Amino acid sequence: MIFSFDLLLEAVLFGVLLGCFYAAVSMGLSVSFGLLDVPHVAHPALMVLASYCTFLLNRMGLDPIVAGVLLMPPFFLLGMAVYRFYYETFEKRGAETGVRGIAFFFGVALIIEVGLILGFGVDQRLVEAAYIGQSMPVGEMRIPYRMLVAFGLAVLLMVALTLYLSRTFTGRAIKAVAQDEPALRLMGADPVRIKQWAFGIATAAAALAGAMLIIVGPVEPSLDRVYIGRTFSVVVLAGLGSMTGTVAAGLVLGISESIVLMHFGASWAPAVAFGLLLLVLAVRPQGLFGR
Repeated sequence: MIFSFDLLLEAVLFGVLLGCFYAAVSMGLSVSFGLLDVPHVAHPALMVLASYCTFLLNRMGLDPIVAGVLLMPPFFLLGMAVYRFYYETFEKRGAETGVRGIAFFFGVALIIEVGLILGFGVDQRLVEAAYIGQSMPVGEMRIPYRMLVAFGLAVLLMVALTLYLSRTFTGRAIKAVAQDEPALRLMGADPVRIKQWAFGIATAAAALAGAMLIIVGPVEPSLDRVYIGRTFSVVVLAGLGSMTGTVAAGLVLGISESIVLMHFGASWAPAVAFGLLLLVLAVRPQGLFGR
C-alpha cells in the first residue's frame, strides 16, 4: 500500500511539471485562438520550427534558454506577417474564415514540416546543456532538471502574459477585440493592428515554447502532430482566452496523463487529452474558466 502511494505521489509530482509544460506550450494558442478566434492549427508547427532554430543556435554554443529568448523577436515579426497575410486573404474580403482559415493554417504547418524534413531529415535532434541529463533527488524520487527548467519558464511566461493582458492598454484591447470590435474602435484602437500585434505575441510565445520543447526531449519534423491535440485540448478545457485557466487545464491534463501512463502504459496516454476534452464539452462547454 505504501509503495502504491509513493508511486501515485511520483506520478502526481511529474504530472504537475508536465502540466506546466503543457500550459506553457499552449499559451500562444490561448491568445491566437482563444482571444482572437483565429483557427491557428499551425501553432505546434511554429513551435517545432523554433525547436530546430534553438538546435542550430545551441550548436553555435548558446544555451537553449538564451536561444529561445533571442528567437522571440524574429518570431514576433513572423507572426505579424502571417496574420497580415491571413487578414488580407480572408478577413478583409469578408470570406468565411472557419474552414478556409483552418485549411490555410494547415497549409502553413505542412510547409513548415516539409521544409524541416528537407533541411534536417527525419532524424531526431537534441540540444546540449549542463542541466540536461541531470536530475535532483527528492526522497526516493529523481526529478529531471530539464523538467524543472521548463516549469520555471512556464511560470515566467504565464506571469508575463497575464500581467501584460491585464495591466496594459494594448493587453486589455487584445482581450476585448474578439468581443466587441465597434466599441474598441470608439476607444481609438485599430482592431486589425491589435490582432496583428496579438498574433505576434502568440508566435513569440511559441518560440519560447519551442525552446522548452527541445529541452524536455528530442524533436523531429512531425512532432507537431503530437501536440496539436494537446494544445487545443488545454485551450478549450481552460475556457477560450483564459491564462489562469490554461495553467489549470494544463495541470489537469499533465496529472491525468502521468497517472494513466504509469498505471496503464504509454499507448493510452495520448487518448487522455481527447477524453478530457469530450468530457468537459459535455458537462461544461465554456471550459473550466470560460467567459
